[in-house]
Order: sequence, then structure tokens, then C-alpha cells
Amino acid sequence: MNRKKQSAGTERLASAWLGAVSRQSDAPRGQAVQQDMIASAALAKFTGGLSPAALGNAYFDWLAHFQLAPAEQAGLLQKACENLWRWSRYAAAASIPGSTGIAHCIEPLPQDRRFSDPAWERWPFNLIAQGFLLNQQWWHRATTGIPGVSRHHEDVVTFTARQVLDMLAPSNFISTNPVVQQDALHSNGLSLVHGARLAMADLTQAAAGHAPDEAFKVGENMAVTPGKVVFRNHLIELIQYTPSTARVHAVPLLFVPAWIMKYYILDLSPQDSLVKYLVDKGYTVFMISWKNPLTEDRELSMEDYRKLGVMATIDAVTGITGSAQVNGVGYCLGGTLLAIAAASMARDGDRRLASMSLFAAQTDFTEPGELSLFIDESQIGFLEAVMWERGYLDGKQMAGAFQLLRSNDLVWSRRLNQYLRGIAENKNDLMAWNADATRMPYRMHSEYLRRLFLHNDLAEGRYLTDGRPIALADLHIPLFAVGTLTDHVAPWRSVFKIHLLTDAEVTFLLTSGGHNAGVVSPPGHPHRSYQVAIRAKDGPFVDADAWQRDAAQQDGSWWPAWEAWLAARSGKQARPPAMLTNLGKAPGLYVLQP
Repeated sequence: MNRKKQSAGTERLASAWLGAVSRQSDAPRGQAVQQDMIASAALAKFTGGLSPAALGNAYFDWLAHFQLAPAEQAGLLQKACENLWRWSRYAAAASIPGSTGIAHCIEPLPQDRRFSDPAWERWPFNLIAQGFLLNQQWWHRATTGIPGVSRHHEDVVTFTARQVLDMLAPSNFISTNPVVQQDALHSNGLSLVHGARLAMADLTQAAAGHAPDEAFKVGENMAVTPGKVVFRNHLIELIQYTPSTARVHAVPLLFVPAWIMKYYILDLSPQDSLVKYLVDKGYTVFMISWKNPLTEDRELSMEDYRKLGVMATIDAVTGITGSAQVNGVGYCLGGTLLAIAAASMARDGDRRLASMSLFAAQTDFTEPGELSLFIDESQIGFLEAVMWERGYLDGKQMAGAFQLLRSNDLVWSRRLNQYLRGIAENKNDLMAWNADATRMPYRMHSEYLRRLFLHNDLAEGRYLTDGRPIALADLHIPLFAVGTLTDHVAPWRSVFKIHLLTDAEVTFLLTSGGHNAGVVSPPGHPHRSYQVAIRAKDGPFVDADAWQRDAAQQDGSWWPAWEAWLAARSGKQARPPAMLTNLGKAPGLYVLQP
């Protein structure tokens, strides 16, 4: 017994000593970590927020396996010789005076319109364009299909090579672009003068910070659907829109927009406003407007966004309208958050959601598209250091990442038209909204990237709310999911995976357009089409490609199809609920925060 007491006492002393040593060593290590984060944040200013270690890992993986693949090296050398021979034959034929209609040795990809102007058929510009396209093809071959390279690292290397090639394309330079030269000649050089003015105006605006477009102003010609702020807390304002019909559907509609963007993408100019469209159809519409966080909001978490955002507004909407249920609509990250809240409510027996609609919103993140290029442990750690310094991620940095995903369309083509050809952009409400960037708090964004993008906790049943796991399999309410055909942010096949996560009735709609323009698709908009099909409750699974092949194509806006689905789940017509609280007119205060 004495030996046992002595042994227990020895263990306690050892434990206390180890704890003291650990506490002593934690302090300097914590200081070292803090200093490392400061250094990483400083480095990020020169790398655009991209982790050099992440890029280095990708290139080492690619280069090491390339060195171990002699057959692949020989194949690339052979391909280079073939391309040189093809280009030489084309150059010889195209150099003959009066030669026309010579077949190209390579054709650009269908989406590549850089060399579509007939001026590129003239010598020597046709040789320059063909040489560039052959070089681009060779580099794609060189960076893909190397045995042993991880898929993520291959994607990063291919993406980086494409960025460099897009930057060096002959269309970007006066000396190698016949269209620019032609414009300058016909305008006596005025096109270059106008381009220089546009470039200087952009530089001045960038140096001074974002200046709002005077042609489009929130509260004047955007976000002008009448309404009132009926609830406010530290994180959100809740807008209730004024009814425009004598009677409305009994079940109200609550929009949960993404906090990575300002809510008024759903309430742009009146002709493009989904909110106005629904109010005029007899719905009682509520909208969350997120606060633009500052340094003091750095510790706001995903749970705060769920509780102070979705759950607080459901409480407010049911209290204001007297309705026992709400139809929830989530857009982009707001849809992911709504799905998290819905699964949490289902787990806890909360039946206040009558239906859920998700617009371009992912619930499974195994295939998040090209955004995955910026998602790995190294890159997230680097990004956390950037956010730690300020307490938030600057919206301009995120906007820059999205532009990189489509640099040919969003960067180089725009710069070509503006700076080299002197053609000013025709601004519209969607472009003005897109320039109105928002911030994201440090803790929330870190949790979002790690728990969803990196670890896919929601789809795999590990996501916790109130300390307990949730599962989308608990959802039994009708679901309406919208994917957009050319989405680079939430690829439609990723959105389609909601079919795998629940046995509820799922109506899936695929519309033309991208992440934003595909959703903002009012009736009367030209060149719009969609496909839609219903998977019945407990119905068999159909894969995305088979679904796309079999679902009938329909012309026009998808809004009426969704509204018809919504009307069937919104109850009988009744008198509009009173607007009892008035904390100010829509669009409120939070949306105006710079």
C-alpha cells in the first residue's frame, strides 16, 4: 500500500514537473509562432497571398517524377520536334506572296477568342499565333499525365503554366497584335491615347482605394425594392420587403446570401431583381444583410454565423409573420450555411423549414473546381497568417483569386480592349456589385476552409453544431438545387452531389451562365436556357452526366420554373403580415459599410 502511495506521489510530481516545463517552453514557442506569422504576412504582400511553399511542393513533385520518367521525356522531345516541323511547313506555305486559305497547323480551343479576328490571318501574325498555340499545347502535355504526380500538384503546375502563357500571349503586346496596330493606324494613335487614359484612371483608383461607380449606387438604382430593417444584431440586419400585392402566400421566404458578397446581387436594378420578381408574385420576402467585418470581429466563428445569422432570423421571421414555417433560400456560401442549419434543425426536431432552395451552393467539397488550387494545408496556413495580422481576409484578395481562375477572360482580354485598344467597358449593375468587395473574419474563414474544403466534414458526418455532429441524411424536406453550367466557383457537378447526401425529394435545375450571371437570369434575358428534373423521395440515384443527357432543354429564364415549385410549397393566399418593427428603410446600414 505504501509503495502504491509512493508511486502515485512520484507520478504526480513528474506530471507537475512536465507541466511546468511545458508551460515554460510554450511561451517562447508561442512568440516564435507569432513572429513566423508576421513574416508570412509580410511575404504575402509580394506573392499575392499565394504560398511559395505550396507552389514549391507542387513543382518539386512534378519535376521529381518527370526526372524519373525517361519515356515521357522522350515523348515530349518528339512532340517538340513534330510541332517545330508542322510550324515550319506552315510558315513556308504562308510566306508565299498571295497565299490564302492555308490550313492551320493547330486550331485554338473553342473558348479561346484571342486570335479570331481576320487580321491574325496576315503574315507574320499568323506565324506568331500558330507558334504560340503549339507552344501552349506542348506545355499542357508537359504538365499533365506525369506518372506519380498527385492530382492536386498536377493541377497547380498546369494552372501556373497557363497563367504565364496567358500573360505572354502575343495578343497582349502592341508589336505582335495586328488588331491593336490596325486600330492605332485608323485612329491616328488616338486608341492608344484613350487606352493610356483608362490605364491611368485605373491606377489612380487602385491607389486611392475602390471608388464606387457613379452610375450605379446602392439605394438609388440598385437595392431599391421597398422594405424595412426589422431586426438587427452584431452580425446581420434582416430586411422585410413591402408587399406589392393585396394577398400573399402564407409561408414567408427567407434568403441567406453569401457573406463573401453583398446581398444585393439578388436585388440589383429593378429589371434584374429576384427580390422584386418574388414580391410582385405575392411572396413575403425577408433578406439577411451581413455586416462587413472589421479587425474586432476576428473571432466570429461559423457557429456565430449559423446562430446569429440563420437561426436568429428564422426566429424573427416566424415571430413577425406568425407562420409556423419558413421557406429557406441559400446562395453560394449562404446555401452551405443554410444546409448546415437545416441539418442541425432536423437533428434537434425543429420543423420550421418547409423547404430549402440552394443556388450554386456546395454541400460536398471533394470536387470544388479550380478553387481547390488554393486549398491545401500549406496554402491555408499561409492564408491564416495573412488573416491573423488584420483579423480578416480582404475581399480584394479573394476577388483577385477568382480573377486568376479566368485570367484570360477577366484580366488579359479586358486589359487588351481597354489599355491597348482604348475601348471603355460598358458597365452594368452586376459589374458594379462585383466590385463591391467584402471581408471575412479570421476565425470563420479558417474554419470554413479547413472543415469544409479541406476535410469535407459536412458531407462525411463530422461537422459539429452545438458540439454534436449533423448529417444531411436527416433532411426530409423538399429540396430545389440550382447549378450553373460554366460555374468556376461551385461547379454544377459538385452542386449535384446533394443527391448523394439525402433521400429527400430533390428538384435539380441546371441553367446556362456562370456563378453570378446564371443566377441573375430574369425573364426576357436573351440566350438563356435550363434543364430541370425531379428525383422523388427515396428515388434511385442518377449520375450527373446521365442526368444532363436525359433532362429536356428549355429556353428562357429558370425563375418561373422555380417560382412555380415554390408556390406549391408556400401555402394559401392571405393578407400580408404587418411590418411591426422599423429600424430604418431598406437597404439598411450594413450593406453600405465600405
